[in-house]
Amino acid sequence: MNDMTVDNLQNPERRDFIVKTAAVGGGLALGFNLQGVSGDALAQVTTGTPELNAWVAIKPDDTVVIRIARSEMGQGTLTGLAQLVAEELDCDWNKVTTEHVFPGQSLARKRVWGDMSTGGSRGIRTSQDYVRRAGAAARMMLLQAAANEMKVPVGELTVDKGVITHAGSNRSTTYGKVAEAASKVAQPDLKAIKLRDPRQWKIAGKPVKRLDTGDKLDGSKIYAVDVKLPGMVHAAIKDCPVFGGTLKSFDQSKIANLPGKPQALRVNETTVAVVADTWWRAKKALDLLPTVWDEGENAKVSQASILKHISTGLDSTDAFADINDGDVTAGLAGAVKRVQATYAVPFIPHVCMEPMNATVRLTADKAECWVATQNAEASMATLSQTSGLPLTACEIYKMDLGGGFGRRGGNQDFVRQAVQIAKQLPPGTPVKMLWTREEDLGHDFYRPIQQAKMTAGLDASGNLTALNIRVTGQSINAFANPAAIKDGKDVRQLQGLWKAAGDAQFGYSPANLRTEYAMRNTHVPVGPWRGVNTNHNGYFTECFMDEVAKAAGKDPLEFRRGLLQKHPKHLAVLNAAADKGKWGTPVPAGRHRGIAQFMGYGSYSAAVAEVSVSAKGDVKVHHMVLATNCGHAVSVEQIATQVQGGVVMGMSTLMSESSVANGRIKETNFHLLALPKIVHMPKVETVIQPTFDFWGGVGEPTICVVVPAILNAVFAATGKPVRSVPFTAASGLRLV
Repeated sequence: MNDMTVDNLQNPERRDFIVKTAAVGGGLALGFNLQGVSGDALAQVTTGTPELNAWVAIKPDDTVVIRIARSEMGQGTLTGLAQLVAEELDCDWNKVTTEHVFPGQSLARKRVWGDMSTGGSRGIRTSQDYVRRAGAAARMMLLQAAANEMKVPVGELTVDKGVITHAGSNRSTTYGKVAEAASKVAQPDLKAIKLRDPRQWKIAGKPVKRLDTGDKLDGSKIYAVDVKLPGMVHAAIKDCPVFGGTLKSFDQSKIANLPGKPQALRVNETTVAVVADTWWRAKKALDLLPTVWDEGENAKVSQASILKHISTGLDSTDAFADINDGDVTAGLAGAVKRVQATYAVPFIPHVCMEPMNATVRLTADKAECWVATQNAEASMATLSQTSGLPLTACEIYKMDLGGGFGRRGGNQDFVRQAVQIAKQLPPGTPVKMLWTREEDLGHDFYRPIQQAKMTAGLDASGNLTALNIRVTGQSINAFANPAAIKDGKDVRQLQGLWKAAGDAQFGYSPANLRTEYAMRNTHVPVGPWRGVNTNHNGYFTECFMDEVAKAAGKDPLEFRRGLLQKHPKHLAVLNAAADKGKWGTPVPAGRHRGIAQFMGYGSYSAAVAEVSVSAKGDVKVHHMVLATNCGHAVSVEQIATQVQGGVVMGMSTLMSESSVANGRIKETNFHLLALPKIVHMPKVETVIQPTFDFWGGVGEPTICVVVPAILNAVFAATGKPVRSVPFTAASGLRLV
């Protein structure tokens, strides 16, 4: 398809994959069906199903098979993409099923499925056009095949739920009956297809039963962690506890006689693994394996030294500005009143329910990997690069994910390690590598640690005349994609504070405005965490806005409204949340409200939180209203569940962090890491107001308004702004 493009190349493996695949020729490979199977059955090719195009195949019994190139990790992308195809196909939703497609298949067909990565809330918004066109093209081919069979003009046919009717002769047929003939009809010009008006959708945009929950409910779902292959061995793994340290030595003789024939292997310069006949035996042997690490200079790093390093960026001269409108220095100097505050957020782990794992089988001419991945093409590039086999000899069997949140995206360390282990085993031996929870939490790619210095100037009437936002902290790109940093400027860290319209535009427009970033990196690896930089930038901005509003003597909602006049979509969701959240009306005794708005991933979000704070500092979130405009709403129910999930993850940042002592992460299991429980969950209401003029994301945007709305309610209750999270004993606050 000519309109498919590859964008956002986030890591060397992915770029290497694109370079390698550019010269690869074509072939034919149909989809693999992963549902409810394991082991070698994963490689069974679907046969006997006429293919209309790469996205649609229809069986003689009218079953519609829709192929899904993006990853499913609970966010509902699989169902949403199927809805979009089915909408244009005009089939019977009750007869729709799906199957994953894999990067090796896509490569063999000249990358017909395009970008297979799933992150940045792009799964639907950057796929929607070409998958809808695929559905429409298949419908047109089916109608043409029916017209040929009935010997009538195609314009005289109508279709509804996969039944094609010719009213003039009172004849009808079904998609299944003409699919074989339709597969031989010439493909229509995809660019010339007129897609349906989303306001007239009958399947997309409507509540439908999700297609990926049945086997989750009955326990038959096969995740990567469940894969079983004949002759499989198991590997437990341990990396140097200090980032940047190395593995000096280990003593295999001390575990040689343990059950399971455990074998210790050097995985790479920092990591050791033990392979045995069961994972538990491998893990127990690894625990007993005498291992010597060279922890290096990073073992001297502490949380205090990191915070001190980050804070040097608050007043440094090496920052760059993305927005620099007016004269902020003069505006602040001439202000009648100045407001200043410094905020801070820590490293945060992903805490996927399914720990990192991968199963690899290598032979002299084939490399296979069963893995939960957000970026199947990056996984395949890593498999090729590490195994030494060409891309054409590699395949990634992409499984549904037991949690992703950015952890299973560009950073393919788990695939690389599994291949490095498999290379040391007899050819054809499948090995499943599974991390412990301690390894998972102690060797994450964490949400970056950040601080912000916020300065505002007010005139005599309490109007905001100047605003300076200085963010300092660790850069994701500096660790994962240095090529994206130009002249030391990493605009990514100012996500949500951008001048440019589109993905994460700053919504406020004082006459004098500067948003800037000073890079301060540490030895701790960082990466995208659901919501990425909009989360902390939304917290910094929206909590400070309440402080400025109080200094101006104005209601927080009205203060924001005055600054959003040039940004009507920001203002609309703010008003929607305020109306649904009953802003300005009485609240039950002891409760207070907080409000926030922000933009990320092409969508506009706002929230109102209703909170109480006890004399002991116990913070209870009773009720939240979240409004969002994502442009088009493919599934209202899925949007609502993603918003609810965003509330949970936002609240988790008020409770948990990854802190550093002696160069290593301290919180390496759940007894050391506080996470929200059901008791913490408030009532959540959503207001979805699509304007049908753009395509925004859903999975990540709303987290950025959850925390500031809650903390602004705490500010209203206590009179004290919360300038650092998570809640600690020192703050006197805790979430209950």
